[in-house]
This record gives sequence, structure tokens and C-alpha cells, in this order.
Amino acid sequence: MAAGTVTKPSSRTAASHARARRRRNPLGVFGALSHIALAIWAILIIGPILWTFLASFKTNTEIFGDALALPASYGWDAWGRAWEKAHIGQYMLNTVFVVACSTAGTMLLGSMAAYVLARYSFPGNRAIYFLFVSGMTFPVFLALVPLFFVVKNLGLIDTHLGVILVYIAYSLPFTVFFLSAFFKTLPTSVAEAAMMDGCSHTRTFFQIMMPMAKPGLISITIFNILGQWNQYLLPIVLLSGNVEDKWLITQGVANISTSAGYEADWPGLFAALSMAIIPVMIIYIVFQRQIQSGLTTGAVK
Repeated sequence: MAAGTVTKPSSRTAASHARARRRRNPLGVFGALSHIALAIWAILIIGPILWTFLASFKTNTEIFGDALALPASYGWDAWGRAWEKAHIGQYMLNTVFVVACSTAGTMLLGSMAAYVLARYSFPGNRAIYFLFVSGMTFPVFLALVPLFFVVKNLGLIDTHLGVILVYIAYSLPFTVFFLSAFFKTLPTSVAEAAMMDGCSHTRTFFQIMMPMAKPGLISITIFNILGQWNQYLLPIVLLSGNVEDKWLITQGVANISTSAGYEADWPGLFAALSMAIIPVMIIYIVFQRQIQSGLTTGAVK
């Protein structure tokens, strides 16, 4: 009896500890495998970015010699050549202006369209919504030729305004798709209370509903900035070689490798790439919590 009274509590204690361990690590082996996969994925992403940054401090001989070796010295000559001779600074300013204007236009028009489609019922509501969503399935390169002639007929070819309008048009489908789902999760009672207090539809949207949708708006804004900043096909079609002073940063980076021929300045190219990557990385690092909050809030509500 004495032995039995000692072993039973110990067995119950061991079982409770085992259940506690399972609760702390519910995925077990699959959780460990997922962490390993994420670590490998992080290395695959961070590795090329780090190598690009280090290559900007090397010479052509070092790059084509031992590619994995560290630079012999950390001078900023290649960065200076990329900024001054390749005019990356000017291209970056052009890109900031174009992306800022196009993102602002996309968010204004996209949020209004998404709000109406999500909160109001009227004939053709679903047809308009699916028309927006169908834009996400249309590859960009299929519309390059007709797009060029449309912009040319409007007199906007080789202008930043033409690029801004095209960016807005191509960013609206995903913006409307994302925000319409987000606006549907917002409580209807708040909008009804605002209307009862005398708010117009416009005031209700801008002063009540938009602040409530702030997490979703921040998330889609960052996505639009990243997509438009890295765009290459549209600028190269809409901004020809006759207006190099209006080029965007992707055109400037590509021009470094194509204009020099066999005497390509590879350190300068990698320095230009680093200049193009750093602003995007800073934006994502600063707003990563808002992006995650916007995605999870829309999924949970």
C-alpha cells in the first residue's frame, strides 16, 4: 500500500508535466521543421542582399575573383560614381515624387471605391467589384503596346504624370480587393450612429470609417509603395531614352550595366542596387508592425 501511494501521485505528476509540455509546444516536430524552413528562407533572402551591399565596396577583380571574400577596403568610391556619374540621386528623387503621388492617388480612389462597394448595395455592385478584381489577373506585359498608344494619344508620354496615372490604374485592383474585405469587418452601428447625428456620407467616410480602417490602410499603402518603387516595365515603356532626366531608379540601375558594355562598372552597379534597396528596407522595418497588425485585424474581426 505504501509503495502504491507513492507511485500513483508520481505517475499523475509525470502525466501532467507531459501535458504541459504538449501545450507549450503543440506542433512538436512540425513546429521545429517550420522554424528550420523559415531560417533557410531567411538566409536565402538576406544572403544576396548582404552580398550585394558588400560587393559595392569591391573592385571588378575582387568580384570576379573570390566572390565570397570580404572587400579588401571599404571605400565609398563606387557609391560616389553611382550617385554622381550614373545620376542615381536624380533618379531616386524622381521615383520618390512619382511613387508618393501615385500612392496617394491610389489610396484616395481605392479606399473610396472599396468603401462604397463594401458598405452600399446597389445594382451592379458585384459586377463593378469583379471588374476591379479581374484587373489582378491581367498580366502587365500584355497591355504594354495599347497602353503606350493610349498614353501617347493623351499627350502624356515621357511625362511623370503619365506614369503616375498608369501606376494608379494598375494598383487599384489589389487595393480595392484588399480594402473592401477590410471595410466589411468594420461595425455598421458606428456608421449608423454617425448618420443619425447628422453626418453626411462623405464626412462619415473620412472622419469615422477611415480612422477605424487605419491598420488596413497602412498595410496596403506599404504594399503599393513597394510594388511601385520596384516597377520596371511600365517606366521603360512610358519614359524613353530622350528624357533621361525624368527616368526612375529602376531605369537608372539597368542603364549602368547596359551602357558601359564590356567596361561595366560592377561595383557602381551594386552600389546603385544598394541605394534602391535601402529605402524600401527602412520603410518595411519601420512599419512592419503596422503591416502585420493590418493583416491580422482584417482576418480576426
